[in-house]
Amino acid sequence: MAKIVIIGAGSGFGSRLSIDILSREALRDSTIALCDIDEGRLHAVADYVQRAVEGHRLPARIQASTDRMELLPGADVVVTAVSVGGPAYWGEPYVSEVEIPRKYGVDQSVADTIGPGGVFRFLRTAKEHLQFCNDMEALCPDALLLNYTNPMAMLTWLHSQGSSIKNVGLCHSVQGTTRKLAQAIGALYEEVSYLVAGINHQAWVLQFQHRGEDALPRLREALDTAENMKDERVRVEMAKQFGYFVTESSPHNSEYLPYFRRTPELMETYGLKSREVPMELPPNRLRAWQKDTGVDEDGQAQVPELKLSHEYASQIIEARVVNQPFVFNGNLMNGGAISNLPARCCVEVPCVVDRHGVHACHVGDLPPQLAALNMTNIAVQELAVKAAIERDREAAFHAVALDPLTAAVVPLPQIRQMFDELWAAEGDRLAYFDA
Repeated sequence: MAKIVIIGAGSGFGSRLSIDILSREALRDSTIALCDIDEGRLHAVADYVQRAVEGHRLPARIQASTDRMELLPGADVVVTAVSVGGPAYWGEPYVSEVEIPRKYGVDQSVADTIGPGGVFRFLRTAKEHLQFCNDMEALCPDALLLNYTNPMAMLTWLHSQGSSIKNVGLCHSVQGTTRKLAQAIGALYEEVSYLVAGINHQAWVLQFQHRGEDALPRLREALDTAENMKDERVRVEMAKQFGYFVTESSPHNSEYLPYFRRTPELMETYGLKSREVPMELPPNRLRAWQKDTGVDEDGQAQVPELKLSHEYASQIIEARVVNQPFVFNGNLMNGGAISNLPARCCVEVPCVVDRHGVHACHVGDLPPQLAALNMTNIAVQELAVKAAIERDREAAFHAVALDPLTAAVVPLPQIRQMFDELWAAEGDRLAYFDA
């Protein structure tokens, strides 16, 4: 029997991942321990998952608490999907993390990965995530941490450098992208295979095969003709100019690069829009990641269907429990998996998980132009992690100043001014820097 703790269970991941767990025969006797600081959302998710357990007469046990210290003892796996300091994509401080940079000319599309918004999201999240790791070291030191929180690469780097906890970061951009590519060439997803490697939100489809044959030539032909590529002008442009298709959507990718968002004219050319950030949560809003899971369930079913999503978490947990190796794309420290990226950075590469943990597969060198693009983002990540661990405000400024989009549109003195304004907007969320 496995014990799985989900921290941030009210985020939407709690219900979806719980149903995934219950859908796997080997995990149906698990203890699923749900944790969220919002008691209302927590109990709504717990009630939903309990309906699945009772409706399908499963032996699983459901626990719920706003105090993770009650749930962590004896955990085999801990899943984190949290927003620290405010709502994830509406309200403060997210509004400031988007609007203040925009005032200086930095128009971000999502602001949760790098850029001024991504750096400050990480800084306000870092202390709490390190505390998660510290609590695990005390209460479940052998547990595996599965993190879904963004910015993924920075947090994986933080977990690995700041604690002894085994961890891997999970994203669905590889699944979503490869499904899109299969559709573009008219292939069934079950008939394609691929090699994807790089960094989170900027990994590269290095190999793509259909029924064992190289499908990259077909893919390149489809970039201009496939119906589902019409809204992917950024990724199509990147594939044409750099030779390989990149993971994560065109709007997302556009903010990691200096080429697409510098002017309104460029944004119009590539079909990009400015981010509209609400102060209140819009009704019936379905997050983009939820659309990518492959499941449309809205969480209201009296007896939820035991249907698997595309998320990797439950398969990773199953592999740990039954010692049946499972291959997936995960985020972890490089250590030589990608030879021409720094060993100390976080990469997204094929991984194998079994009872003994998560093991990165050796990829070798990326094409040099792809490694160079990754390095522009890695520099930001490294300085942000240094800032959080050493409580070094100047390193945080350097992270923002080296962001490719910011550096392309804002002079250094104004970057400093923008940085100071963002720091003030975070208020007590960054008070740990003064400790």
